[in-house]
Amino acid sequence: MLDNKKIAGFIAKKRRESGLTQAEVAENLKVSFQAVSKWENGTLPNIEMLVELAELLHVTVDEILAGSEKCEESFSYSKAGVDISYTDSMKKEMAVYLKSEDKRVLNGLGPFASLYDIDFPEIKNPVLVLKSEEPGSKQKLAMEYGYCESICHDMINHLVNDIAVMGARPLAVLDTIVCGNAEKETIKSFVKGISAACRENECTLVGGETSIQPQVVDRGVYILTSSIAGIVSKDEIIDGSAIEEGDAVLAVASNGLHTNGYSLVRMLMDRIPRIKLDKVEGETFIEQIMKPHAPYYKALKSVTRKSGIHGMAHITGGGIEGNLCRIIPDSLTAEIDLSSVRPLPIFSYIRKTGNIKEEEMLSTFNCGVGLIIVAAKEESVQIRKQISGFYDCYEIGQIRKGNKKVVFRQHIEW
Repeated sequence: MLDNKKIAGFIAKKRRESGLTQAEVAENLKVSFQAVSKWENGTLPNIEMLVELAELLHVTVDEILAGSEKCEESFSYSKAGVDISYTDSMKKEMAVYLKSEDKRVLNGLGPFASLYDIDFPEIKNPVLVLKSEEPGSKQKLAMEYGYCESICHDMINHLVNDIAVMGARPLAVLDTIVCGNAEKETIKSFVKGISAACRENECTLVGGETSIQPQVVDRGVYILTSSIAGIVSKDEIIDGSAIEEGDAVLAVASNGLHTNGYSLVRMLMDRIPRIKLDKVEGETFIEQIMKPHAPYYKALKSVTRKSGIHGMAHITGGGIEGNLCRIIPDSLTAEIDLSSVRPLPIFSYIRKTGNIKEEEMLSTFNCGVGLIIVAAKEESVQIRKQISGFYDCYEIGQIRKGNKKVVFRQHIEW
């Protein structure tokens, strides 16, 4: 509903601000003096005249009809979705989780980058081992079912395992959290979980980045990633180059899916919703699949290249074959007896429920084997004994001459 009185007052006001008399307006628009007077007393000009009048008074037609000028919108970072004062207060609360007893960490939260002292007198030829990791689509389930801190352990355990299989000692971690909006309690849970996982793996969370991207990521969506620096003496690097015919292939048990195969699992959950509440070994399906990735560093740090270990493979995406092949030298074959593999009940349940072929299971999941150690035959018994103090460890194959890196024999006894 147009307010003629307000419009009339606005026209009169803008005419005066423009320094024009009613007669001058009439002359410019080629209308009578009386017409202009009527406009300023509540009679609206026709639409054609409105356009010309607006141009003369340096306003828009919409502003004349509204009887007021549009206020210039005030833009700010907070209106765009990023509140600096809020994020600053969040950083102060994060600081408690970044406090460290590690004397090598030379600064805390605040500087532009983290400082870490890498003087290692006991290592003659130190080599940095670097790796980045993210917990994949498992993090989507973590947000849906309330496993915020747990998913951080997944990420860090996976990250540390990847460098531990090369004989490295983990040192420092940097994390990145990308989100559409920063919910303080959620961010705190992430930082707390990442920090705790680092301590459990005998390394330090030294800093990172929380990036709020409201135009890129939807509200409520969080994307985690992290990077690690580890160290190893050059002559202690374990990369598979020492593997030779006759070596034993040892399996170190996983505790579940770890961080791989979740796209397939989520498809099963969408197609067969009832499985979410099904019990497997006394736990719900969700509880089973959300167990955090097993951390192997403490089990591995006492066994080194000198103790007879020739190669190690972290069994992640791609399964046994897709990861073990990465360390097997040319002209050698890791011959795996699948009948000796000990699958966890959750894998048997997934296979049966989804009617999944064994070949697909082996290329998607770890199937109960979270880590593989290739060791000198004569040292393998002692290595099995040491690792078994942490995780079930048993022989599943041998290294033989051959052209294919990994060969499966028999079938898993599901």
